Amino acid sequence: MTTTGAATTAATTTETTAAPSRTLLRGLPWLVWHRHRSFLRLALLATVAGCALFVYQRFGLMDFLHVKGSSAGTQAASHPADEQLLNEFRNHFGELIEKSASFLQYVPVIAGVFLGAPLIASEQEHGTLKLVSTQSAGQGRWLAVTLALPLAVVTVCTTLLSAAFTWLWAPAHNLAMDGDWLVGGAFDSTGPVPVAKALFLTACGIAIGMLIKRVVPAMAVTALLAFVFSVIWAEKVRDHLGTLRSLSYPYDAGGPDLPLSSVRIDEWLSTAGGKLYGIGTCTGADGDACRAKLGIVNRTTQYFDYGQMPGMQWLGAGILLALTAVVLAFVVWWARRRPL
Repeated sequence: MTTTGAATTAATTTETTAAPSRTLLRGLPWLVWHRHRSFLRLALLATVAGCALFVYQRFGLMDFLHVKGSSAGTQAASHPADEQLLNEFRNHFGELIEKSASFLQYVPVIAGVFLGAPLIASEQEHGTLKLVSTQSAGQGRWLAVTLALPLAVVTVCTTLLSAAFTWLWAPAHNLAMDGDWLVGGAFDSTGPVPVAKALFLTACGIAIGMLIKRVVPAMAVTALLAFVFSVIWAEKVRDHLGTLRSLSYPYDAGGPDLPLSSVRIDEWLSTAGGKLYGIGTCTGADGDACRAKLGIVNRTTQYFDYGQMPGMQWLGAGILLALTAVVLAFVVWWARRRPL
């Protein structure tokens, strides 16, 4: 009996010791993963599926451009009146690229609402934080792991999706979304912007959940914040991340030939010295006399050049990452200041 009992105890000990070795995560990281495994697994699966789709479509897109010629995008952008190439592109790839860009713009919102908001709020609502505080791991270590693991998953997933979509979109950027990389959706769905927006909204969701301490209200407030943020970003921030370039031409001449893939922002009337007037200035019956009096002899178009896009994206991403650091610092400060 003694031998059998010892063997049983040894076997149990061996099982207990060996079990963690079969898992990638142990201790607190495993606990955090286990608590939010449904969303994290779904995020990883969606990332794999999205990247696979973008890679697959890239080969078809390159075949299309090869058949149409290496200058297909340049030709369509330079001759908007010729709609045949644009229509063919829209029929084959337009809907896919537009829906993919929209999806990538919603990814930060999904991360903030469904991962950030419940991250701490669910622990507070169900009282599991009290159990954590009784274990050997202190609240500081628990908070560090709780923040680090989900944010790492968000970073990896959004980086892979953004990189894969950028790889798909870039060769045909003159054709996709009618060449409008700023308002059309490419600006917010390629490069570093999706990653920075996802981290910022996730951090905001974490802070909101920590303060409200209830999952559903925290998710609702985070969704509202994401909507307000999207409006402010589009109306007040995005267009100010770069310096507008201007091109003036005679008042009675045709429209200017802007550089390829430029995004037209505004139109003005201007004097020979460069003084700008609104496009509606001197539109009455005495328009000629009015313009002569004001010295208006030109029209001026303000635009962003395609070459400005990367710099604008990195500046916007840098601002969002700085704000993310501020929000996370607040979360840590609040958690140390008072028990969660």
